[in-house]
Amino acid sequence: MRTCDVVIIGGGPAGLAAAVSAKENGIDDILILERDRELGGILNQCIHNGFGLHTFKEELTGPEYAGRFIEKVKALEVPYKLNTMVLDISNEKIVTAMNKEEGLFQIQAKTVILAMGCRERSRGALNIPGYRPAGVFSAGTAQRLVNMEGYMPGKEVVILGSGDIGLIMARRMTLEGAKVNVVAELMPYSGGLKRNIVQCLDDFDIPLKLSHTVVEIKGKERVEGITLAQVDSNNKPIPGTEEFYSCDTLLLSVGLIPENELSRGMGVEMSPITSGPIVNESLETNIEGVFACGNVLHVHDLVDFVSEEAKAAGKNAAEYVKRNENVGQVTDSGTVCLEEQVIELVPTDGVRYTVPSTIRVAKMAEELTVRFRVGAVYRNAFIGVYFDEERMIHRKRLMMAPGEMEEVKLKKEQLGKYPNLQKITVKVEAE
Repeated sequence: MRTCDVVIIGGGPAGLAAAVSAKENGIDDILILERDRELGGILNQCIHNGFGLHTFKEELTGPEYAGRFIEKVKALEVPYKLNTMVLDISNEKIVTAMNKEEGLFQIQAKTVILAMGCRERSRGALNIPGYRPAGVFSAGTAQRLVNMEGYMPGKEVVILGSGDIGLIMARRMTLEGAKVNVVAELMPYSGGLKRNIVQCLDDFDIPLKLSHTVVEIKGKERVEGITLAQVDSNNKPIPGTEEFYSCDTLLLSVGLIPENELSRGMGVEMSPITSGPIVNESLETNIEGVFACGNVLHVHDLVDFVSEEAKAAGKNAAEYVKRNENVGQVTDSGTVCLEEQVIELVPTDGVRYTVPSTIRVAKMAEELTVRFRVGAVYRNAFIGVYFDEERMIHRKRLMMAPGEMEEVKLKKEQLGKYPNLQKITVKVEAE
């Protein structure tokens, strides 16, 4: 069994940025394992622009953004294996994987960075009645078919769900000559970015029906149409509100779920809200030396934030390797810092979760970005951050919505002034 300092699971935007960061922070023994035929992950099928404004200060397409990081990985000579499926990771950080060339093989890692990204919810999770005709696709599958494989899924389209992929595919299908009849959304607000609603729906006169869902799919061999109905406050269809739309294609854009089967298998503690790992300020899970970043941790709305987070994970993984080398192989992690101040982050009053969940002040960076999402649409509200009972941040936001991530920044110097601090509460306040 070969050993490796840092094994990165996934060669998408998170894995690439983490690899570059680990290398730049002094670790040479790195390996990226990617199950697809090329690096870049989901970005390869995202041919629209809007990427890179934060990271590169210019607007790029998805493949261009991925290409920048792939060039860095190759320039730094970071090894990677493509078409390689990771089957299992033990809590001793033994990675079991397989590919065509080597068959089944194992690697003993000193650190593991989880960067597997996320997947789409399927129709099965929605319980839509009807047969299983051809023409029902997830929006991401349709995106890959159109942008990478050169196939058109259909000519007359209805989209269920107003997540960013669904909104972007409404525009993409229109540009390719299809007729998008309607985008329906179960919630009373859109799950996508405001700019995507404007650029992908409003600019093409595609109607968005909020508080609506598909209650029936018509067609046995191929989709012939769908029935939409309005839903009440409990998301139950209201009788008498049904509308029929003819279509040959139904695209589902009903949410993304972090891809965490491997994480669960190795015993990583998971958040019931994000369906991703619970991490501390170093993006380290409850298993020492196992880090998580990007959409496997929580679903991001901008890839620039994925890269920023992955950069921190790569740096922290590098520091973990160097720290353990310095103290020798016989190390008891409990003796490193006997009285370590650990602060719990508590989301409440409209804030659904925070990443990270805990902060060890001794190990945090000089400035830490805490990211979170709200659970509803708020206008002219405030973000409040409390150190125990004392309010430290009170910031007005004209608009907050579940589709857009929020953040606050905490400074190590500031936390150091509160040696007995037990918890930091993040909430939405009316005034």
